[in-house]
Amino acid sequence: MTNQRPDPDELLEKIQQEQTRQRHGTLKIFFGGCAGVGKTYAMLSAAQELRRQAVDVIVGVAETHGRSETEKLLTGLEVLPCQHIDYLGHALTEFDLDSALKRNPGLILVDELAHTNVTGSRHPKRWQDVEELLAAGINVYTTLNVQHLESLNDVVGRITGIRVRETLPDTVFERADEVTLVDLPADELLRRMKEGKVYLPPQAEQARKNFFRKGNLIALRELALRRTADRVDAQMREYRMDQSIPQIWQASDRLMVCIEPGPEAEQVVRGAARLASSLKADWLAVYVETPALQKLAAAEREAILRTLRLAQELGAETATLSGVSIGQTLIAYARSRNVSRLVMGSPRRSLIARLIKPTVADELSSHAKDIDLYFIGRGIQPSSDESMQNRRKGEAIAGLEFQSVKISRQRGYIWAVAISCLTTIIASFLVQRFDLSNVAMLYLLGVIVVSARFGRGPGTFSSLLSVMAFDFFFVPPTLSFAVSDTQYVLTFIVMMTVSLVISNLTSNLRYQARVATYREERVRALYDLGKELAAALTFSRIIEISIDHLAGVFQCTGVILLPDSHERIRVVESQKNDAIPETIDLGIAQWAYEHNEEAGFGTNTLPSSKAIYLPLKAPMRTRGVLAVVPENPGMIFLPEQRRLLDTFVSQIALAFERVHYVEVAQDALITMESERLRNSLLSAISHDLRTPLTAIIGIVSSLREQGHEPGQNGDKHLGLMNALYEQAFRMNSLVTNLLDMARLHTGKVQLNKQWQMLEEVIGSAIRTMRYALEQHHTRVNLPPDLPLLQFDAVLIERVLCNLLENAGKYTPAGSHIVISAEKKDDDVWVSLADDGPGLPVGMENRIFDKFTRGEKESAKPGVGLGLSICRAIIEAHNGKIWANNLPTGGAIFTFSLPIGKPPAPPSPEAGLPD
Repeated sequence: MTNQRPDPDELLEKIQQEQTRQRHGTLKIFFGGCAGVGKTYAMLSAAQELRRQAVDVIVGVAETHGRSETEKLLTGLEVLPCQHIDYLGHALTEFDLDSALKRNPGLILVDELAHTNVTGSRHPKRWQDVEELLAAGINVYTTLNVQHLESLNDVVGRITGIRVRETLPDTVFERADEVTLVDLPADELLRRMKEGKVYLPPQAEQARKNFFRKGNLIALRELALRRTADRVDAQMREYRMDQSIPQIWQASDRLMVCIEPGPEAEQVVRGAARLASSLKADWLAVYVETPALQKLAAAEREAILRTLRLAQELGAETATLSGVSIGQTLIAYARSRNVSRLVMGSPRRSLIARLIKPTVADELSSHAKDIDLYFIGRGIQPSSDESMQNRRKGEAIAGLEFQSVKISRQRGYIWAVAISCLTTIIASFLVQRFDLSNVAMLYLLGVIVVSARFGRGPGTFSSLLSVMAFDFFFVPPTLSFAVSDTQYVLTFIVMMTVSLVISNLTSNLRYQARVATYREERVRALYDLGKELAAALTFSRIIEISIDHLAGVFQCTGVILLPDSHERIRVVESQKNDAIPETIDLGIAQWAYEHNEEAGFGTNTLPSSKAIYLPLKAPMRTRGVLAVVPENPGMIFLPEQRRLLDTFVSQIALAFERVHYVEVAQDALITMESERLRNSLLSAISHDLRTPLTAIIGIVSSLREQGHEPGQNGDKHLGLMNALYEQAFRMNSLVTNLLDMARLHTGKVQLNKQWQMLEEVIGSAIRTMRYALEQHHTRVNLPPDLPLLQFDAVLIERVLCNLLENAGKYTPAGSHIVISAEKKDDDVWVSLADDGPGLPVGMENRIFDKFTRGEKESAKPGVGLGLSICRAIIEAHNGKIWANNLPTGGAIFTFSLPIGKPPAPPSPEAGLPD
């Protein structure tokens, strides 16, 4: 009987979790495969039903996307007003978390859980808003698509060819109190798409060509169904555990194959894989390591490790368990994972042997009545070249171990003889004073000493020697093996039995103590590595720590290879001066890095190599490759050592990823501080220089308007005033740019949009920049049917002035500058072209960055802010700006402005206002 009493620690943890859950609100997710399946509709329908039950329900966010059926469901529900957040001068609406917390409803609807909030909101993600609502005790209904789960993001990207940027952690989905699947067949969804019930017609056509293809929809639907089924399965297993239900609930098929030592293990695994494939079921491959199996030869243990790898390659989830009884351990694990079918090889022992000692199959048949057992026949395994190579390889791996064990056993038998002789000599002095039964205890003491020090074999041999020596030297007639008194026969039997039992128990305790010591050493090695890696702050330090620990634990030479900027594996500079083995092949390392699989010695890829190449897999990406050249293969390829090596590799990869993101965070912090200081400097300089520059320009303008005396001196004075005016005008333009940039980055610019004609702003900009365009030919080409546009006239004039100044500055005298505009779909494109030298190659996009100039070390005035200001202003108007070189020579700068819906003109019947 197994102990079914619950663990007190687990009970306490569950009670604490239940108390925390009672204080929090409940989260219900309406889950679907993609947009348009009806998640928002189902959420609003459920809310209407609760409203009719007098539940306090409000709508925080409901994205109807213009669907009339969905909008009708908002009738009667209280809708929380959205907050308006200014972003780059544009007012955007967002969920008002503070108002929701202040309102404190019984239930709030928050649509699109994976939504990214506008910059300036309290939380960057909407699911974080929901967590705050739940912490305040407010129940939440929300919606989610399967492609927004972080763990499935790359899978969806490979299926659809589109990487979704808005994701949320899977833990948010797993912590939900209830998940309702909203499903719709692909054909039905496509029909709704054509009817305009998913997107508006222009968007629907584009979506149908890209994301909403039938194959994509089927795959997304399957992912949603599987993810929901996994959640339900986890809930069922948790319920069975909470209620202490040992029976298996065969709600779905799950297979588990038991891997046993022997050449037939691979055949059993392949048979289980075929069975799982035919049943469309998940399957597990489990190896139970008992104290007896820990004594297997290294070759057999290496074969077990290969079998586990084969099962993993065939799609199984593998596990290595420790236990005293294989059957009981398998039954307990099968019930914890809700396994309905257990697969293993057919029993090999005869019926008589099975009666003496039941097999694992007999134990499972007796105690696992709720699990279906499948036995796979063991065929005759031919002695193939591969199996012979594997056997030789295993023997080579464990050669040193066998040699040490053989020497230790020989020494044990010698000590068994010596201790038996010593015990006989001591007993000969005591036999005159003590009874023979007491003298026999000395021999038992000798058996214990030999068994504890040298194991079962020498202990059993010592037992036989002790009984024979006691009979020969002390039982009458002495110096013979004859027994005159039959009572001594019972003494011999008891003494022999006790000796063997003591020898066996002592040997087992000794072996288990040695195994526990080895496990403690492995845990200690892992702890030391993790402790030192946690304190490492540079890549070179991580490499140094890792190589030292690998050499000490695994007796090997290790090299860590990291990728460069072109994703090519290379040796890090800090290791180039060390003794790098010549057996390291960068080509194999590159293959392991690109395919994210191990290669080299002992693997299925290039096994003839003398080094093992292990990819450093981190949660986000593969960080490099660890190349290991073993000095003693047994220190790496034993199963427990290999598991320890895999754990080492994981720890090293995590350390690399942690340091990488620490550097990213430091760079981001430095960039933010630099931007803050730069903006503060721009603001201070522009405010301090603006006033005196304005006064200088006003004085010079007044002097010019007063005229000048004719003659040489008068002309000279006029020329000086013109030059002074031009330089003051340029400096004023520079300071204006600095002030505009400072205002744009501090978010203090408010757009004053009005409906107006574009040609008026263009004419005003040309008049303002007439001094910069005196030596150029400027022409305006605007179509007569150009619509009214809604924009901030002052800022758009600033854009045109900067573009005109830029054209006048970088084109030679006599160049032509043409301003034109045309209507493109829902936008108006405004272009400014010149026939100058054009833009430098590769600068078409970078020229809009701050402090970027078209010519380096140029004598032309300016600091490279004009075009950056243009981009910020245009993007604030929801437009775009770009630059290209013309095929005929020169450059063209183009920006777009949305047309929008201009106000309707007043009707003639309305008359004039009073």
